[in-house]
Amino acid sequence: MLDEYAAGDFFLASPNQTMVGKGIFSVIEKAMETENQLFSLPSRVEAALNQAKQAGHPYPVAVGAVPFDYSEDSEIIIPEKVDVSEPLDIDEEQQESLFDMYPYEMQPIPEPEEYMNGVNQGLKKIATGHIDKIVVSRALHFSTVEQVDVNQLLRNLALHNKQGYTFAVDLTDEKPTRKQKESKGKRTLVGASPELLVSKCGHTVFANPLAGSRPRSDDSVEDQRRAKELLDSEKDLYEHAVVVDMVKEALAPFCETMEVPESPSLVKTEAMWHLSTEIRGTLKQLETSSLELAIALHPTPAVCGYPTALAREAIYEIEPFDRGLFTGMVGWCDENGDGEWIVTIRCAEVKERSIRLFAGAGVVAGSKAEEELNETSAKFRTMLQAMGIKD
Repeated sequence: MLDEYAAGDFFLASPNQTMVGKGIFSVIEKAMETENQLFSLPSRVEAALNQAKQAGHPYPVAVGAVPFDYSEDSEIIIPEKVDVSEPLDIDEEQQESLFDMYPYEMQPIPEPEEYMNGVNQGLKKIATGHIDKIVVSRALHFSTVEQVDVNQLLRNLALHNKQGYTFAVDLTDEKPTRKQKESKGKRTLVGASPELLVSKCGHTVFANPLAGSRPRSDDSVEDQRRAKELLDSEKDLYEHAVVVDMVKEALAPFCETMEVPESPSLVKTEAMWHLSTEIRGTLKQLETSSLELAIALHPTPAVCGYPTALAREAIYEIEPFDRGLFTGMVGWCDENGDGEWIVTIRCAEVKERSIRLFAGAGVVAGSKAEEELNETSAKFRTMLQAMGIKD
């Protein structure tokens, strides 16, 4: 399926399956209102899927990405063709270094010292008692001599993210029409997220929030020490509990029953340890779509903070860049409402000779600015490794 992918396609590999969407049957149009683009998104997607079915599409599926900011447009289409197959099986010899082959320049946004100042601003807001948590993010912008090879970047990400969710979404400003097969100035969102926001299959709902993390270590003894430290950390357990409580609260109106473990477990990627809770539920109504559930959850405190509205406003004030699709969600929804939506983290936006990486850290009472900076540095490793750049 990786060999089938070409720039402009939709690609999502999960532990359960691999999906590739090719061509554009229709584009989900922007809503009339300007305040909240997410409010009517499920109904607009449902209408587009019904129209595609009536027009003879054999298997209409809406695929794409939803931004962090509810006032910005989503990037969702119905492809002309969708192929679904087994999970990826990748040969490690297929990895190639991208950035060893040509020069590049890198610019942190903001600079590390300014980022730590932003964390301290967040801590001051928490100290007032109005905000419990805020996620403060930063970016790395790379300019390259040669055009970035998105296909190889995606392959490298998939190789090192076999238990997670590897994705690519076309962000081209002007989508090609059926007559115009090529578009100019291709942009692609690409990443390897460890976190499922929510999935729906029939009456079954599954969510897997992650919050609280530690960087991995190459030393096995030190790596296990960090894992245990995370599992015993009052600060991280509190941060995780805030997210789990919000997920339960958001899903409760849709569910007949819900199973939530009393305490989190540990999951690991090549770069990070995370606290994880697997939440399962049974829907009251079969027609509830995966996208409707995802929007009810978005954004979780894991990527925004809590309370959501106050944390979001603080993010706009502190962060010196537009998150765009970072900390939004990527996924799919079919005509039955089944689908899965992934939290858009460990990701980058690629445009010809530039690539911008994103990473954030959850700030709560007791957080330290230098530790949060180090956490974002560790989270950048997923993309940097795929680019062939060593720490």
